Amino acid sequence: MKALLIYPLFPPTFWSYEKILELVNRKVLLPPLGLITVAAILPSDWEFKLVDRNIRNVTETEWQWAELVIFSAMIVQQQDLISQIQQAKRRGKLVAVGGPYATSVPDELQKAGADFLVLDEGEITLPLFVEALNRGETSGIFRTTEKPAVTETPIPRYDLLELDAYDSMSVQFSRGCPFQCEFCDIIVLYGRKPRTKTPEQLLRELDYLYELGWRRGVFMVDDNFIGNKRNVRLLLKELKVWQANHGYPFKFNTEASIDLAEDPELMELMVECNFDAVFLGIETPDQESLELTKKFQNKRNSLTESVEKIITAGLRPMAGFIIGFDGEKKDAANRIVRFVEEAAIPTAMISMLQVLPNTALWNRLEKEGRLRDNVKQDINQTTLINFVPTRPVEDIAEEYITAFWQLYEPEVFLDRTYRCFLKLGAPKCQPPLKIPHWIEIKALAIVIWRQGIKRQTRWQFWHHLFSIIRHNPGVWEHYLTICAHNEHFLEYRQIVKREIERQLLNYKSQQNAVLTSL
Repeated sequence: MKALLIYPLFPPTFWSYEKILELVNRKVLLPPLGLITVAAILPSDWEFKLVDRNIRNVTETEWQWAELVIFSAMIVQQQDLISQIQQAKRRGKLVAVGGPYATSVPDELQKAGADFLVLDEGEITLPLFVEALNRGETSGIFRTTEKPAVTETPIPRYDLLELDAYDSMSVQFSRGCPFQCEFCDIIVLYGRKPRTKTPEQLLRELDYLYELGWRRGVFMVDDNFIGNKRNVRLLLKELKVWQANHGYPFKFNTEASIDLAEDPELMELMVECNFDAVFLGIETPDQESLELTKKFQNKRNSLTESVEKIITAGLRPMAGFIIGFDGEKKDAANRIVRFVEEAAIPTAMISMLQVLPNTALWNRLEKEGRLRDNVKQDINQTTLINFVPTRPVEDIAEEYITAFWQLYEPEVFLDRTYRCFLKLGAPKCQPPLKIPHWIEIKALAIVIWRQGIKRQTRWQFWHHLFSIIRHNPGVWEHYLTICAHNEHFLEYRQIVKREIERQLLNYKSQQNAVLTSL
């Protein structure tokens, strides 16, 4: 079988980082780990070609070559996914679709023309799909309620990627999360019992990346890396040795719950393995909202103190925040901004609450008749709230725009980043010195020109940089990298403002039309 794997386009998002990637001549932050894992599970005698449309378009030669076209996508990629399915069908190709979006909303993709829906987790459903193809079937839906052990998951086909186009690589150690946040679809897709690979298994994946010549960042894409603390501790102890033996070729980032702060040994192990950042789902400083959405793990200790512990351990915090919870009081977004500033979190992703299919929140709002009809499904930070909230949509949207704008005001961002890095724990690894590539030197020069000479931030930029070099010299390169991130956010906050204002105008027009008809 000649299988063409296609990863659809992402619209501009908080994490797309286009302006930063342009500086270092890369196209995309992360690769499609799901698709290259699918390729590894499918029969070894199949031929594969992979096209990430975030890097380039599919060529006509590739369309003609393919006997089967396979797609995987997240909800934010909905629009391009449907377009590409239709492109494949116009060329008479068999189409199979899987991944998180298809698993959550299969009917939409069947309407778009998909022949096969290979849903849930591929370790179980992909063999069923292959058996159907071998029987000569030309359509089918393959589902399972079983959660497979990931200890048998093969090494992803990293060799199919255009490696030079990516800024970081993706690996996965675990699936699932032990918590029960009402709005989260991870526990719906992957369950509440975290399943992990073995340390040896993950190290084999890193061996393969190393053999392919990869020497940049690696993102552990687990939705909660510490969901199974016992197993992650075993991994880190072996990863620490592997990293030292290989000269620390990889710098790791991941996602974790805030209770990481209560485990100093675990944080120390992470830093010793060359982890330097972690994304935290904080959501809100409002205790009532945390209670309502069942994010109980965030109520056990002071959130500000927890972030402080993580920073001083040596892990730069990134964090997600949400406004629009039921019963939320006015100025929720302003309270988030104040918290971000107090906790000194450089990268804070603030979003309006979005109800995701099949979550506990979805089921509750459906019973209450509060799901809005005909709303966008390719949701991200530029999408208006997609249900009927308990306070005016206009208030939530206007607060959101203002907060996003304030968080990424250049002077504010630089000050916040500076305060974080002054107290950021120093690295505990000593990678060998590398001669910087000319493209990195050029990128640094551009950032210095824009932030240290051209803009009004020039005084702050030089003061903060020299102060970091003086007081916390082990983190100055990391600090400059994060300063560069605001090149993306300066543009992205304009996109957020423009898109939300446009959607808010449409929403008001629809509401007025309804009132007029009454």
